[in-house]
Amino acid sequence: MRYELSGQLIEIPTRQRLEILIRKAKERDIVRIVEIRNSVRENRLSDPGKITLDDLRWFIANPGIFVWEQDGEVLGFSAGDPRNGNIWALFVDDAYAKRGIGTALLASACSVLKNAGHERIWLTTDPGTRAEKLYRQAGWELIGEKDNELLFELNLPTGSA
Repeated sequence: MRYELSGQLIEIPTRQRLEILIRKAKERDIVRIVEIRNSVRENRLSDPGKITLDDLRWFIANPGIFVWEQDGEVLGFSAGDPRNGNIWALFVDDAYAKRGIGTALLASACSVLKNAGHERIWLTTDPGTRAEKLYRQAGWELIGEKDNELLFELNLPTGSA
């Protein structure tokens, strides 16, 4: 905001209130989810056809896929697969990286897996990525490799929260 005081123009920065929401993904989010997944610089799919519309629709119909929405725009998504205890996806628009979005979305995916009864969960990621650093900082344990990716596992806390 700008004010005039004694003939001088003074600018006072204002804090904009952002509308932020982590919510279950909806059918209308699929286009943006695919756009984010295909635009990332790290953990790129060698075969983009490995993730199908049917996969995304399954996660939308079942517990598992969440989006980070900020001021009406989806900036990231995560999916936990309750069938096998896997973090199936965690991606954030590169323009919004390193702002805590991935950490929050990871927690959402982990909660799906915990609610499904999994005590130990797993994921894979490419080596040398921001994702690898995030998982290590969050306490995930590197246990080996799977399909040329790093394989991490995490013991979920048991008991009531």
